[in-house]
Amino acid sequence: MGYEALLLGAVLYLAGFVFVGLTHYPARPHLKPLYQVYLGAVTLAYFAGFWTHGGQTPAMRAWRLKLESLHGDRVPLARAVLRCGFALGGLVLGGATLWWSLFDRDGQFLHDRLAATRLVRLASPSP
Repeated sequence: MGYEALLLGAVLYLAGFVFVGLTHYPARPHLKPLYQVYLGAVTLAYFAGFWTHGGQTPAMRAWRLKLESLHGDRVPLARAVLRCGFALGGLVLGGATLWWSLFDRDGQFLHDRLAATRLVRLASPSP
């Protein structure tokens, strides 16, 4: 999660730079709600985009993890958006959806159970 946060932070930094350049946001404090919605949309686009096209964010690729549907198929956009929303809700609640994995029979997160997705570990590359 730390590696993912670094990558997402870089994406949000660049997105914020674009927003400020286009709107002169610091000089217009009334744009703060729009800025927050914009950053939320960028975050959603980051995760949903990677999850629906290949099932892996760059951090997930580094750790050989992949998100897929319960049947092993590609994750549809609606499921990716649901998973992102459930995960965010879980983080707001102190990581509740993450802690769930300690008690789950398959070690899956609650947001995966709720969104009908699963994380799988990919095999190590052969030497």
